[in-house]
Amino acid sequence: MKRLLVALVIGSTLLSATAQGNAAAPPEPESEAVQTLTGRGFGHGRGMSQYGAQGAAIAGRSAKTILDFYYPGTTAGKATGSMRVRITADTTDGVRVAASNKLGLRDLANGKVYTLPVASTRSQWSINPRGEHSASVSSYNAKTKTWTLWKTFTGMAQFEGPTVISLVLPSGAVVRYRGALRSADVAGAHFDTVNVLSLELYLRGVVPREAVTSWRPAALQVQSVAARTYSVYHRNRAAKRAYDLCDTTSCQVYGGYNAEVASTNAAIAATAGQIRLYQGKPIIAEFSSSNGGATADGDAPYQVVKADPWDAYPGNKNPNVAWKVTRTSSQLQAAFGVGSLRSLRVVRRTGVGPSGGRVLSVEAVGSKGRVVLSGDQVRSRLRLRSAWFAFAGVQPTVLDISTQTQAR
Repeated sequence: MKRLLVALVIGSTLLSATAQGNAAAPPEPESEAVQTLTGRGFGHGRGMSQYGAQGAAIAGRSAKTILDFYYPGTTAGKATGSMRVRITADTTDGVRVAASNKLGLRDLANGKVYTLPVASTRSQWSINPRGEHSASVSSYNAKTKTWTLWKTFTGMAQFEGPTVISLVLPSGAVVRYRGALRSADVAGAHFDTVNVLSLELYLRGVVPREAVTSWRPAALQVQSVAARTYSVYHRNRAAKRAYDLCDTTSCQVYGGYNAEVASTNAAIAATAGQIRLYQGKPIIAEFSSSNGGATADGDAPYQVVKADPWDAYPGNKNPNVAWKVTRTSSQLQAAFGVGSLRSLRVVRRTGVGPSGGRVLSVEAVGSKGRVVLSGDQVRSRLRLRSAWFAFAGVQPTVLDISTQTQAR
């Protein structure tokens, strides 16, 4: 066990100037103490480092080798099927699309498909709520600027038919999607919009939003396998929900047809159907931008702490290998919630990587008591890029006692 002791004391304020001899002069304003934090990486650090994958690809490693490194103990598998993706930007009451040739509408209660009529003045179609759990479909006349009811349904419906369907958002902006656009009956008076399409076509809208599209083919192939595996893992756990994943960073970022790029389409095609398995089941193939030089452990056996030689590999242009930020004393006090801070102590680190590795726990003692937070909690409350941080150049002087302990 290695111990580092660095003295520190947080004062509440500092005078920004020396006292003036003239008693009539107003005092100079006080300035807050500022704490500097240094750190490494961006994200949780579990699974694949995206910049690390690019570094390994630059070093000539294959996609399989990179996957084996970041998901140790896993094996290759195959997956097919479709995905249901909630489109969060569509906050209209229903599902509104641009009119087009071959646009059809499916009654999800009985599977019947209708070909929607075409007219020069008809510019949009919309599936809207009707009663408790039913829907109505209307068309919009661009000339008269009126909506006309076309048909009612006892359940939900979806637009399908063309290769690409244009979804009209509340702002009037249009985003194009492959597959079908479905109304989903959720709590409240509104419908959710769900894009239903094949797993491979879904990835075309994910990989370019999750990776740098100019990266080496092997890095983009690794991202494709990770994204496909992550999708299947969550699809298997969607149960009776109306969708499998959302389209934001809470799930995987998905931009639909508008996001597609030739380089990532090629990487998806080169790895068609490939996923990663552990004991025959799809893994939770997590990834983050940068792990700072060491992977983080998690609940799964393939999520382990180990040094990563690729995260800062020359030429991968990783901007998150090392970083520095400042936080004021009031921000620190708000984060720890123990009043005026008297001491901060990094209790435990992973023990792998520079400065002892990622922080596991921090103790804060203040005028209102004591609290121990995890490194991830501190990261969230102080809005840090990762849980790999250290308290550095302090002003005023603060008491920081750090203990580095090898993780399990």
